[in-house]
Amino acid sequence: MFNQKILIDPFNPQSELILKAADSIKKGGIVLFPTRCLYGIGVDPFNFEAVDRLFKIKQRSYSNPIPILVKDANDLNILVQHVPSTAKCIMDNFWPGQITIVFEAKSTIPVKITAGTGKIGIRLPEHPVAFSLVKEVNGPITGTSANISGKIGCSAISDLDIQLAEKLDILLDAGPLKGGTGSTVIDVTTPFPTILREGYVSAKNIIAALEKSNFIDNNC
Repeated sequence: MFNQKILIDPFNPQSELILKAADSIKKGGIVLFPTRCLYGIGVDPFNFEAVDRLFKIKQRSYSNPIPILVKDANDLNILVQHVPSTAKCIMDNFWPGQITIVFEAKSTIPVKITAGTGKIGIRLPEHPVAFSLVKEVNGPITGTSANISGKIGCSAISDLDIQLAEKLDILLDAGPLKGGTGSTVIDVTTPFPTILREGYVSAKNIIAALEKSNFIDNNC
């Protein structure tokens, strides 16, 4: 059923297993990995063939953008046009994890990733396996949920849709995840950050963080 299902320590992921999965992504593979709440699917966002495979196995509409995971804020240099001061405040307060920030995408980002919106959603993962994976890849990877589009995501490998599972290259099984609310999605391309989806972090907490940082227009 699976090409390679690998049991991995969720707290101290084995380096040789992370290396194996990262190498697969670099070669155009598709890897399942754990995030804080649900399992996600990672490919190289700059590999057109891998991205196309991702859309097809998820049966995902090309009008639906794909979120991206980064190893640190420096990765933003190759992904976004500008990092507003509001975004810096949000990253300082809520990264890693918790918040996906939507930026203006660089023109070099594949259109399928942005769905032609010119924007790109980015998150710094907090789960040890997800973070180790993107760090070993040494570049951004996709962070879309491991589900057929329109169906619920999975918090355990046993819940993974068989139609999707059999088309993955590597599955990093870190055991059951806690599930629950996903990340809050916030757009910083607007004059003041706009919450597109309220998730793990409330709008109230975001506003409080910006106020505490003395956010005023273009100064944070």
